[in-house]
Amino acid sequence: MEIPFLLKPIILFVVAVFLLRLTGRRSIAQMTIAQTVMIISIGAIIVEPFADKDIKKTIATATIYILLLIIFEVASFYMKWFKKLAVGNKIIIIQDGKFDEAKLKKLRLTKEEVLSRLRQEGIPKLEYVEEGTLESNGEFGFRLTPGAEPLRVQDMVYILNEVLSEDIKNRVNLTAEEIIKGRGE
Repeated sequence: MEIPFLLKPIILFVVAVFLLRLTGRRSIAQMTIAQTVMIISIGAIIVEPFADKDIKKTIATATIYILLLIIFEVASFYMKWFKKLAVGNKIIIIQDGKFDEAKLKKLRLTKEEVLSRLRQEGIPKLEYVEEGTLESNGEFGFRLTPGAEPLRVQDMVYILNEVLSEDIKNRVNLTAEEIIKGRGE
């Protein structure tokens, strides 16, 4: 039984999304060379049934793929169950400074990959992470313990305006805003 031409891209798109979903949650930047080659290969395989000299069929196929992508994105936005099925939810991989080794194994992530990402984010120790997640888009998210959070500008303004004594402020002879803007150099 021959599948109708207009039904082929729909079937192949849905199958491709779910096959790629099985491969894991890495963004292109986080993929190994082998994973990138696999993604490109799947794309080539999906297009192969439409390799045709007829430009109308090629345009129709490309249009169907784009429409399906838009439909998937809209459905994921409005229907939580569909988003969970097609995209997934965040997965907690670090809790209170400790790895969830079962989840790392399931996600095929090594501790070193996660620690490398922590270092790239300026987080020197695993113990500083209250919660670490692998987001549905493949990126890592980290919430730090209260003592490990970096000093923010608004914290510094509060300290300069509310905590320091008037005597110290007078000796420095600068306002908090001037110090923050770098005029005190």
